[in-house]
Amino acid sequence: MERKAGIDAAGAAMLVGFSLLLAVNQVIIKLTNDGFQPVFAAGLRSAGAVLVLLFWMRLRGIPLSLPRESWAGGVLVGGLFAVEFTALFLALDRTTVARAGIVFYSMPVWLALAAHVLLPGERLDGRRLAELALALAGVAVALADRGGGQASLAGDLLALAGALGWAGIALTVRLSALSRQRPEMQLFWQLAVSVPLLLALAPLFGPLLRDPGPEHLAGLAFQILAIASAGFLFWFWLISVYPASGVASFSFLAPVFSVLLGWALLAEPVGPSILAALALVAAGLWLVNRPRGPVAG
Repeated sequence: MERKAGIDAAGAAMLVGFSLLLAVNQVIIKLTNDGFQPVFAAGLRSAGAVLVLLFWMRLRGIPLSLPRESWAGGVLVGGLFAVEFTALFLALDRTTVARAGIVFYSMPVWLALAAHVLLPGERLDGRRLAELALALAGVAVALADRGGGQASLAGDLLALAGALGWAGIALTVRLSALSRQRPEMQLFWQLAVSVPLLLALAPLFGPLLRDPGPEHLAGLAFQILAIASAGFLFWFWLISVYPASGVASFSFLAPVFSVLLGWALLAEPVGPSILAALALVAAGLWLVNRPRGPVAG
């Protein structure tokens, strides 16, 4: 598809839908955790997704390219992927979707701060640092609020660890030879390396099965097909067609949808502190990711 100079109506609709899908996934993870131990579920998800990805690559004639120069970066992103989803799945077992969503989707803030230090071409000026501070204040408010519902500090901190792992993946891809690999290969490394790590870690967190039923199997299948394989590939496709800054600017919708779905589907309490945290994080993410002038293709 021809590369776009900006986000058109179709792109905006797809990005809104993708943000909603990410929030739905958090609800599905929380419900699936009732049937499967969280880290075991994350391992099963990666295992299923890597099979789907390999089938997709074969169907499309994409070679499984594993050049030696990409091994170090590939193993590192796979390890970080395991950290990210160990943390996120455990977080959603301990805290609400609303709280986890606000903290986890603060990832672009941590990525921007790390890039400021590690990537000379991405230094932040005072204005952007102030905008990041706005989002960080929202995360602080969410972590400080201990009232109402399943308000677990451990769960909130695990969601933060997941966000940091996610940011680490993005940085590793940028700084390693993986940046020269196709998106499918970047995803392959993350999934393939994470499978043995997640399945090896799983017994440390209790019995692998809780009370699995058809609804939990359906939830796991949804995660494998709609998120860990098709969803991630769709995200890479969006980045290839639309400007990265424009795609990133829609990231503020994911925590908004997480709060709304947690309230609507799981009856999670949404008090003034959570609403304030959501407003700060969403505003900070939107400000820091908005275009700074004419959008380049």
